[in-house]
Amino acid sequence: MDANKIMIRGLDKPVTRVALGTWAIGGWMWGGPDDEAGIRTIRRALEEGINLIDTAPVYGFGHSEEVVGRALADMAEKPYIATKLGLKWDNGKVWRDSSPARIRQEVEDSLRRLRVDVIDLEQVHWPDANTPIEETARELQKLHEEGKIRALGVSNYSPEQMDIFRQAAPLSTVQSPFNIFEQATKREIIPYAEKHDMDVLCYGPICRGLLTGKMNKDSRFPDTDLRSGDPKFQAPAFANYLAAVDAIKALADKRGVSVMAFAIRWVLDQGPDIALWGARKPEQIDGVSQVFNWTMTPQENQAVEEIVRKYVPNDIEPTFMAPPNRSQG
Repeated sequence: MDANKIMIRGLDKPVTRVALGTWAIGGWMWGGPDDEAGIRTIRRALEEGINLIDTAPVYGFGHSEEVVGRALADMAEKPYIATKLGLKWDNGKVWRDSSPARIRQEVEDSLRRLRVDVIDLEQVHWPDANTPIEETARELQKLHEEGKIRALGVSNYSPEQMDIFRQAAPLSTVQSPFNIFEQATKREIIPYAEKHDMDVLCYGPICRGLLTGKMNKDSRFPDTDLRSGDPKFQAPAFANYLAAVDAIKALADKRGVSVMAFAIRWVLDQGPDIALWGARKPEQIDGVSQVFNWTMTPQENQAVEEIVRKYVPNDIEPTFMAPPNRSQG
């Protein structure tokens, strides 16, 4: 198989190891939407050879899925589409709900918004403490047997939670946060995926823009921006992360690639995974080709780990993004 692609169980063709992430295209928590730019971004990604698009209903409360549906509406051969379910919202408040009734409603809503007859990869966005995992899995398996879903995945699940899910339905993928600065997935999730013939979709591979190399000490984020509540972007941690990015950029420069491409290559070299390249403007797709057809040397990997230990020795995992359960909502 092409080293730049990976086979997800349940799909009939390999997918590119870089997929387009569309959270920002939905607008919510990213400063608002720009639909025409979003459509051009999706089409640019396809021109660059990407054949997997990841979205979710909660990205703009249905809006991201609608933009994806519009962008692909006239295409005879569509890319694979991965979406999610298990979150409910009201007046901007979001909470977890993976009850069977909610799941069935969300699948029907996603099919309509995406303008497709079947969802290629359906993922449970967050585990729901109020719904037994096996109930969620069984309902998804029913929808798969009805021909509405090709493959099943979960997101933000622990190995123990995936064990329970897999007793009721097969799992093809797990989605987790993973980048040079957030490495918990490397310690637990990737080994689990390798053992159980699953693939990992890695969200945040450039750590919400930190690893683009385009931020500086004067960068500011409005209240409507996700990063305004992210500890990494607050003093004094922000300065340490920027220093780490400068050091990583020096490694990327020696390679002749962008710091963003270097950071994503690092992710791809860690295991059976796919990096979600988030973008909301066409020009933010530029550079995807720099990710492929090379691998990091042991010396480069060691240098990255030394940089992390020097500048950000204490992990700050993205727990701030977790929505509450219904009892807390």
